[in-house]
Amino acid sequence: MSAVPRFPFTAVVGHDDLRLALLLNAVHPRIGGVLVRGEKGTAKSTVVRALASLLPPLDVIADCRFGCDPRATDPQCPDGPHGSAATQHPAQLVELPVGATEDRLIGSLDLERALTEGVRAFQPGLLAAAHRGVLYVDEVNLLHDHLVDLLLDAAAMGRAHVEREGVSVSHAASFLLVGTMNPEEGELRPQLLDRFGLTVHVAASREVATRTEVVRRRLAFEADPAGFAARWADADAELAARIVAARARVDAVVLPDTELRRIAALCASFDVDGMRADLVLARTAVAHAAWRGAEAVAEADVEAAARLALPHRRRRDPFDEPGMAEDQLQQALTEAAEHADDGDDDGGDEPPEGPDGGGQPPEGPTEPDGGAGGGSEEHSDGRAPGERPPAAPAAAFRARLLEVPGLGDGAPGRRSRSRARSGRATRSSTVEGHGIHLAATLAAAAPHQVARGRRGPGLVLRSDDLRRAIREGREGNLVLFAVDASGSMAARERMSAVSGAVLSLLRDAYQRRDKVGVVTFRGDSAELALPPTSSVDIAAARMRGLRTGGRTPLADGLLRVRRVVQTERMRDPNRRTLVVLLTDGKATVPVNREEGGRLRAQRAVDDALRSAGLLAEAGVASVVVDCESGPVRLGLAARLAAALDGPCLRLEELSADNVAGVVRAVRDERPRAA
Repeated sequence: MSAVPRFPFTAVVGHDDLRLALLLNAVHPRIGGVLVRGEKGTAKSTVVRALASLLPPLDVIADCRFGCDPRATDPQCPDGPHGSAATQHPAQLVELPVGATEDRLIGSLDLERALTEGVRAFQPGLLAAAHRGVLYVDEVNLLHDHLVDLLLDAAAMGRAHVEREGVSVSHAASFLLVGTMNPEEGELRPQLLDRFGLTVHVAASREVATRTEVVRRRLAFEADPAGFAARWADADAELAARIVAARARVDAVVLPDTELRRIAALCASFDVDGMRADLVLARTAVAHAAWRGAEAVAEADVEAAARLALPHRRRRDPFDEPGMAEDQLQQALTEAAEHADDGDDDGGDEPPEGPDGGGQPPEGPTEPDGGAGGGSEEHSDGRAPGERPPAAPAAAFRARLLEVPGLGDGAPGRRSRSRARSGRATRSSTVEGHGIHLAATLAAAAPHQVARGRRGPGLVLRSDDLRRAIREGREGNLVLFAVDASGSMAARERMSAVSGAVLSLLRDAYQRRDKVGVVTFRGDSAELALPPTSSVDIAAARMRGLRTGGRTPLADGLLRVRRVVQTERMRDPNRRTLVVLLTDGKATVPVNREEGGRLRAQRAVDDALRSAGLLAEAGVASVVVDCESGPVRLGLAARLAAALDGPCLRLEELSADNVAGVVRAVRDERPRAA
């Protein structure tokens, strides 16, 4: 039964940058792969899957499970030495699903042969299957971090190393790595972004003619896949032949010193970390020259490479916007031309200027709502009486670890302890767990081998011998921020400190792979400022634009938090919630707004404590951050924390550095033994 044809590569409408990035990696795989960013429904997967049919077929050794090239066999290949004849098969496109395990990715001990034949044999994983082909990871930003690390290490070194369960294996794993992601579902860490050679942002065209043609071709393909593919077969074959020709030419392309200095000046101008950007830019420029049939790299090749290799490397902070403005690139190219022409590498004593003409890229947010300067006019026009403009956030800090007590079963992350599919095996069990606990299984079967009449090297196993591994790892949580934005919090210094603290906690949530949500309360009600999302940079933008003023409906805020938690539990029962409440505890609006006078104020406090108790009864872990300041303090936040059955921290206690300093001070003040 023949497979359904893939959508032809040359039939894709638009996405010129994406197609160029994929083709350049096909010409020069050492570039390091492509990360494709874009909103849902933009044909990211369609374009990537279409690339495999353009790659030339591979000569392989027939019986080698690791795809060894007959002309240059891997001396460390686990299937070597090779004696079988060579054969040919198409280049493979191997897809790594988001739910894959470490065993599936890198391979593991062949349990069937180990338990039945008593031999240690290696079962290859997806890295071996993708050797000399394409490894495609859809939704790479949702892949567990430790799998991404393994994947990128193999892509960078061209080899996979496996040291586990008594098996020590190293095999070649050279592949074209392509990852796709929707930024709305969360970002990759900057360290991982840098490991991808090129990045492309794709978006649906707003041109009516283009959108019409996209729909027309897609409907034609769905109606007759084979016929549609046949109509584009000649164009795809011509493109495949051009890839083969460029591959044969790429090693002979000359990179002149002039263009090498241009590359170095560009990378220095954008203040990228390390030297990986320079190497990727050089390889991409060489591949681009080979693609257009040139014998040497020219300025146009460097410019084309810079558009693909530099934008994601400018993202130095999790909340920095990725991308690169055209005017910044042109200014940097103009400045780099001076270095390319003069041939003087010492550069004088002055640091390289950035694209904005200064010594460093501009600090702080550049979005209209990023600070006091950008969005003040917009807010002043729409502000209600009593509202105050957003306060500029205080300097961010390294946040202390706040975690949910107990042991959970949520999505992999880096915050709270959990039972996990990956992680450290703590014990074995006959009824629960993930995967086989090999040592415990063998130990359970060993005493019964004589009674079972064992003969030969294999083990006689029964179903009641099997033991499962109980593993302990870390999970990501839903961190729900409840922020008091009332008038009692509106002093600019205090709100600045609160905003800085929330941004620091958001950065920590980003690094620990949490989902985040924001509930704010002021005036007469609370609102869900940000529904739970994995995109913490959106939460940061909302916090930077937070307006303050009015009364304090603290009870409404806590009740709104409770409703959000209930909704999220229905969507994802295994993801536990951590509520971080930032308030001074001064409730002024009761649930029943008709009451007045002193009774109203007391009722507001009672309602807030009662609402906090409802959250505690629901089993929600909470942390209260006391934002009260001044010489006279009422201690209302501590009462809230007691009702929530959670800790109460001061703002300054959120800093991991401050906590470490207190610990050191206490240790140093302890009396020493004589």
